[in-house]
Amino acid sequence: MSTGLRRFREPRPADAPAAGECCEMCAEPIGAGHGHVVNVESRALLCACKSCYLLFTVPGAAQGRYLAVPDRYLYAPRFALSAADWDELQIPVRMAFFFRNSALGRTVAFYPSPGGATESELPLPTWERVMAANPGLADVAADVEALLVDRRADGFVCHLVPIDACYELVGLVRTRWKGFDGGQEVWQAIDAFFERLRARSDEVRADHG
Repeated sequence: MSTGLRRFREPRPADAPAAGECCEMCAEPIGAGHGHVVNVESRALLCACKSCYLLFTVPGAAQGRYLAVPDRYLYAPRFALSAADWDELQIPVRMAFFFRNSALGRTVAFYPSPGGATESELPLPTWERVMAANPGLADVAADVEALLVDRRADGFVCHLVPIDACYELVGLVRTRWKGFDGGQEVWQAIDAFFERLRARSDEVRADHG
């Protein structure tokens, strides 16, 4: 599990105060709702004050080593993905997120589990076929945005989200999972998490761009 993922093993609610928290770039005090910056090489997710966050929205800042995590949310309720595709992607659970790791030069896949984020070997031809069928989500930004896919009873939906939203989901599953099947509490929390994503997202037609 990457450093960035480990940082979200014990997530606090989004509206909770960040007592004594400081920017990890310049040590200035920051409050709840602050932005994040990704260290592209280590995958560490750093809390940032507004000034440092804005600095790393500029392309090429710090030779591209750090990137500001954007605040874009899109929702594709008709994500073109079949059950056979899901099996080929080797995802054994209901949800997974996919992002392009520029250090590796390829897309990687993770799914939340009681032990944290578990990486799944991603068959790239299958993923490329899925993305070709969903051009409306093709502009996902490397390292800082991800496609979070949720398998529902009536098909698949997909959210294009900031990478820290995926880390939040990983922490939610890890800290609330109980027993073999997770328990009712964790699944209610997962459903509430996806409801919040839908509420703040702009809808796109992923299958037709």
